[in-house]
Amino acid sequence: MTPHEAADLAKGAAVKAADRAHVFHSWSAQELIDPLAVAGAEGVHFWDYEGNKYLDFTSALVYTNIGYQHPKVVAAIQEQAATMTTFAPAFAVEARSEAARRIAERTPGDLDKIFFTNGGAEAVEHAARMARLHTGRPKILSAYRSYHGATAQAINLTGDPRRWASDNGSSGVVRFWAPFLYRSPFYAETEEQECARALQHLEDTIAFEGPQSIAAIILETVPGTAGIMVPPPGYLPGVREICDRYGIVLVFDEVMAGFGRTGKWFAADHFDVAPDLLTFAKGVTSGYVPLGGVAISGAIAETFARRPYPGGLTYSGHPLACAAAVATIDVMEEEGIVQHAAKIGAEVIGPELHALAERHPSVGEVRGLGVFWALELVRNRETREPLVPYNATGADAAPMGAFAAACKKEGLWPFVNMNRTHVVPACTITEAEAKEGLAALDVALSVADEYVTG
Repeated sequence: MTPHEAADLAKGAAVKAADRAHVFHSWSAQELIDPLAVAGAEGVHFWDYEGNKYLDFTSALVYTNIGYQHPKVVAAIQEQAATMTTFAPAFAVEARSEAARRIAERTPGDLDKIFFTNGGAEAVEHAARMARLHTGRPKILSAYRSYHGATAQAINLTGDPRRWASDNGSSGVVRFWAPFLYRSPFYAETEEQECARALQHLEDTIAFEGPQSIAAIILETVPGTAGIMVPPPGYLPGVREICDRYGIVLVFDEVMAGFGRTGKWFAADHFDVAPDLLTFAKGVTSGYVPLGGVAISGAIAETFARRPYPGGLTYSGHPLACAAAVATIDVMEEEGIVQHAAKIGAEVIGPELHALAERHPSVGEVRGLGVFWALELVRNRETREPLVPYNATGADAAPMGAFAAACKKEGLWPFVNMNRTHVVPACTITEAEAKEGLAALDVALSVADEYVTG
């Protein structure tokens, strides 16, 4: 071992020791986790202090859309820090104005006003507040298969089990089933049936809840953590029509799906539907500095033209974050990153994943767009029994644990949630890098195949 290698190991041990002594990790039983000590990252890779390098198929938490350490964005943050590190949100500053202008230029419809937050959950909180104040109504409808954040309102709008511990049943949220043909709650056999029945179910829910009581419907345009279920043709336009008919605000949560992830600037662009409010975060700065926000339609902005909006944040539109957003958007334009995401998804990732499904009986379904894909892993393709039970923990989750370990052994860092693995690398991933990661996934799926029962 060289002195440099010994120093790296010592530093890694110190980082790990400090983490275990003082860092309280999210969504975790603190004594049952073993976080990897990361030494560095660049592009689509990161590495530890022992010299192990991983191809990141998670984009951190699905946000490093331009990869790690893009030099132009790093330089923009440094330049902004030297010019104006911070300034209160009540003032007009160049970085904030420019970030808002660039975002508004790319959002669908007339979403021309931007309220900045520090992240996606706060964006959802404020979108819910705006919708309620705009309509004067109390209820918000959200889908069961969804994730909207971990703050008070956002976690109650979330559909997945992380909500359960914080759900006091009095948050004004009503849940419904959004379309998902592979596990259809409507016994549909085609996308057309799934769309029609999902829209009828939503209509029925509204009717029984009372349209006059519903402020908003919030949907992830393409659900992320819940499984990357691309909505069938006609569904989002149908929801838009329902909202218009009843005076309900339509909110699209694009925190994960936005800024190139699906091969469009926003996933809504695939469906030619404009919401009344759109929440964003993650890819807007590629996660380099935390930033989120709500893009607001003209009608809702007008509600607060002469009536104060009762909400704000100390760091709303923070100059460092906004400078990172400006640079990120510029890089995405200059380098054609959105177009690349669409091309690599259509020509490499999608076809290769479908080929993997042909070889591996554990793969029940492949679905996605751009660099936003999911593999549904099953024990039995005929019955569609999931590889692990819903919300499995401990020994019940062992098959997915074994699959994830096999990925890491091959130098691939996977995104694993329940019985799925998501393929969500940076939008900048090259064809060679994508194929390298998919080859590792091919090996790891052989481990998942061992649990197939039919």
